[in-house]
Amino acid sequence: MTATTTEQTAAEKTGARTPEAADVITGARDRIDALDDRIIGLIQERMAVSAVIQEARIASGGRRVNLSREMEILGRYREALGKPGTALAMTLLELCRGRI
Repeated sequence: MTATTTEQTAAEKTGARTPEAADVITGARDRIDALDDRIIGLIQERMAVSAVIQEARIASGGRRVNLSREMEILGRYREALGKPGTALAMTLLELCRGRI
C-alpha cells in the first residue's frame, strides 16, 4: 500500500485533511475508547452496588426506591453537567434500579 493510499484511508476514517491531523484524531479516539471502557465498567459496578442497596432496603421492609436520594443524585449531576447531566443521571438511575 502506498503512503498516499494510507493517508487517504486515515483521512477517510477521521475526516482529517492532513496526515498530522489524522494522527491526532486517531490518538484521541483511542483515548476516548479507553475512557468509554472505564465508564462502562464503572456503570456496571454502580449497578451492582445499587442492587445490594435495594436488596438491603427491601429485606428491612423498605421500598426498592428512595426518591429523595434519587433527587439528590439528579441535582448533583445537573449541577456538574448542566441540563444534559439530568438526562444522564436519569439513565443511570434507570439502569441501576429499573423503571419506576
